[in-house]
Amino acid sequence: MERIIKIEGLTKKYDEKIAVDQLNLSINRGEVFGLLGPNGAGKSTTILMMLGLSEPDSGIVCVAGYDSTKEPLKVKRSVGYLPDQVGFYENRTGMENLLLTASLNGISRKEGEKKARELLEQVGLTYAAHQKTGTYSRGMKQRLGLADVLIKEPEIIILDEPTLGIDPKGVHELLRLIRLLSKDYGITVMLSSHHLHQVQQICDRVGLFVNGKLLAEGTVESLAKQLFGEEGRIIKAEFSPFSESILNKIRELKDVQKIQVSDQELTIWIKEITALQCIVDTIVANGSHLTALTQEKVGLDEIYQRYFEGGGIVEN
Repeated sequence: MERIIKIEGLTKKYDEKIAVDQLNLSINRGEVFGLLGPNGAGKSTTILMMLGLSEPDSGIVCVAGYDSTKEPLKVKRSVGYLPDQVGFYENRTGMENLLLTASLNGISRKEGEKKARELLEQVGLTYAAHQKTGTYSRGMKQRLGLADVLIKEPEIIILDEPTLGIDPKGVHELLRLIRLLSKDYGITVMLSSHHLHQVQQICDRVGLFVNGKLLAEGTVESLAKQLFGEEGRIIKAEFSPFSESILNKIRELKDVQKIQVSDQELTIWIKEITALQCIVDTIVANGSHLTALTQEKVGLDEIYQRYFEGGGIVEN
C-alpha cells in the first residue's frame, strides 16, 4: 500500500515537558486512521506538526509527499483540517462561507457555486444553505466544516475531535459521511478522538497514544490478539448461588486471563474459546445453576482499558 503520511522520530518539547516523544507512524492512502488517547497525550501537537503549524525539535513529517517543516504551504494545499472548534463568519450564510473558502483556494465563482451546492447536499445542509451560520447548531457547523475542507478536494482530511458536543443523531450522520469519504472517494482520513465506540465503527486502524508516545497501532483485531491471545474474547456469566469458591476455581482455569466481578456477574477475559466449556463445567460441577452466559470479541474499550486504565480488573 502507498504510504501517504510518514512520521519518523518526531519529537516536540515545551520547556521541560515532552509533548511528542520519538513518534514513528505510517498511514496508508485511502484508510481511516484513529489516533486515540487521553487529553494531553500529544495528539493535537502531532497534528499541528503534520500541518506545518508547529516545528518539531527533531524528526521528519512527510504528508502527501511533502516535508511539513520545509514545505508547509504544499502540505496545506493537500490537506483539509477540521479542528474541534469550527469557526465561520456567523453573519454570512453557509453558502457564502463555502464560496469564500473556494475563492481563497483559487476556485472560480462558477465552479465554487457548483461545488458548494454539491457539498451542501452531500452533508445534508441544502435546506440551510442560505441561513446564517450564527444560527447553526454545533452538529450543523461540523457538517459545514466537512464541506468546507472538501471544497478544495484534499487528498487527506484531519479531524480533531469531530463529534465533540454533538447529539447522537448528529454523530451517526457525521460518522457515516466520514466513512463515505474514504470508501467512495479514496480520501485518507486521520481522526483524533477519545470516543472509543465511535472510532471502532469507522476506523481501519487505530494508534494508542499516551504521554507523547505511540504505545501500539494496528486493527482492533490485531491489538486484541496482542493483549488477549489468538482467540481474545470476553465471557459474561451469571450463576446462582454465587460463591467465592467457584470464582477462585474459575480463576485457576488454564486460559482465563482476567476476571471482573460486578453484582454477581463475572466478566472473564479468555485466551482460547475452549475455555468457555471449562467455565460452564466448573460452575455446574460445583452445585450452581448458570442463569446467563454471553460471549463477545474484545473491543476497543477493553483494549484501551488495559493500556491506559487497568482499573477494576482482578488479576488472575
